[in-house]
Amino acid sequence: MERILVSACLMGRKVRYDGGAKTSADAHLAAWREEDRLVVFCPEVEGGLPTPRPAAEIEGGAGGDAVLSGAARVLTTEGGDVTAEFLSGAQAALAVAQSFGVRLAVLKEGSPSCGPLSVYDGTFRGRRTPGHGVTAALLELHGIRVFSEEHIPEAAAYLRSLEA
Repeated sequence: MERILVSACLMGRKVRYDGGAKTSADAHLAAWREEDRLVVFCPEVEGGLPTPRPAAEIEGGAGGDAVLSGAARVLTTEGGDVTAEFLSGAQAALAVAQSFGVRLAVLKEGSPSCGPLSVYDGTFRGRRTPGHGVTAALLELHGIRVFSEEHIPEAAAYLRSLEA
């Protein structure tokens, strides 16, 4: 049985920067939970950041690939550099995913850690730009397909193809 890495906030855990969750009511996630497929994980918390914490964005909206290569940092609204925590959390997510043989992840869109399609642009003005969060970028580099909570039907189709 294929296991699926999923953002903890999507499963109702209050781990977001603001101390909240972004619980998804998606039927696929509920079914996968019942089937015990889900590996629930928050890279930011696992990387050592508290809840709540200051909001963070990747400088210049560069995306997770730039953070992984050392070309960009993850900064908080207060100007703090939390790059090390984001990198540590991404490495922890990869290690957990690999330990469970995960080939598929459903992660929170827009997150500087988890965003599979877009991240905020680094200005803290609510604008998004195309790109991966740090964890999403690292998972993709290691062959794990990452989908957002907005694309769970596509994730379900991919899961079916993996199990065919």
